[in-house]
Amino acid sequence: MGNFGTNISSTTSFTLTGFPEMKSLERWLAVLLLLLYAISILGNTLILFIIKEEQSLHQPMYYFLSLLSVNDLGVSFSTLPTILAAVCFQAPAIAFDTCLAQMFFIHFFSWTESGILLAMSFDRYVAICNPLCYSTVLTDTRVAHIGISIILRSFCMVFPLPFLLKRLPFCKANVLTHSYCLHPDLIRLPCEDTTINSMYGLFIVISAFGIDSVLIFLSYVLILHSVLAIASQEERLKTLNTCVSHICAVLIFYVPMVSVSMVHRFGKHAPEYVHKFMSLAYLFVPPMLNPIIYSIKTKEIRRRLRKMLLGPNL
Repeated sequence: MGNFGTNISSTTSFTLTGFPEMKSLERWLAVLLLLLYAISILGNTLILFIIKEEQSLHQPMYYFLSLLSVNDLGVSFSTLPTILAAVCFQAPAIAFDTCLAQMFFIHFFSWTESGILLAMSFDRYVAICNPLCYSTVLTDTRVAHIGISIILRSFCMVFPLPFLLKRLPFCKANVLTHSYCLHPDLIRLPCEDTTINSMYGLFIVISAFGIDSVLIFLSYVLILHSVLAIASQEERLKTLNTCVSHICAVLIFYVPMVSVSMVHRFGKHAPEYVHKFMSLAYLFVPPMLNPIIYSIKTKEIRRRLRKMLLGPNL
């Protein structure tokens, strides 16, 4: 039994899994994934450029949007290399340390996105419930401190994960379920007890996503309470309209995440490709749709885009 486990030092690589169940459609799937990456990267880059160039967007709400776009670019670039290798070039092998690094960045950007959405909900709460204090509460310095706090929190939460995995011997076939490295996928492979890894993973999920979602919900309860106190129906709708983009961003982040958890927990007998597509939706949908939503719903961004595409005279 002592020779059964493979010591971590001899575990040099993992094998990523593409979509072998859809071999005949793999070329079209590769084209689709490349298109989604292109939309995500171009959209978020445009958002950053427009916010930088448009002076009227130099406000706390759009600083947080800039941070969200940078984070979404991070998500895209974290998964792009291995998905291209596994799906487009049929090169599924990934070095052990590279896999741990990718896992770190994917989870880091996921936790960061949750924190940014919470910060944006706080921005909307102050803007609607205490509009006279908005400029004094959300100063540029305070916005910077919030951004740094979000990044530090995510880093401190995710930092132990690679080290908790590196201490374990791997004795099972090092084949991962997805085309990228995720912590829940990796902890299936060691031949020793992974209770500590599982408990720590659950702890950071509850302490980040759980608390963030509750605080976001609470902020909107308070926002709705303030909006209902407005006498004019037109003013109510106008005020709520300033929250639509953020509500959409929250939904497209949390709904796929909850769906992935539900499928993993209750859909164990579902085909393997269902689990893979749900995980892809979780990683692809928010970075792709966030810039589209904010481009449609933000007048200044829409105007600047129209000027860039149609010329300054239109």
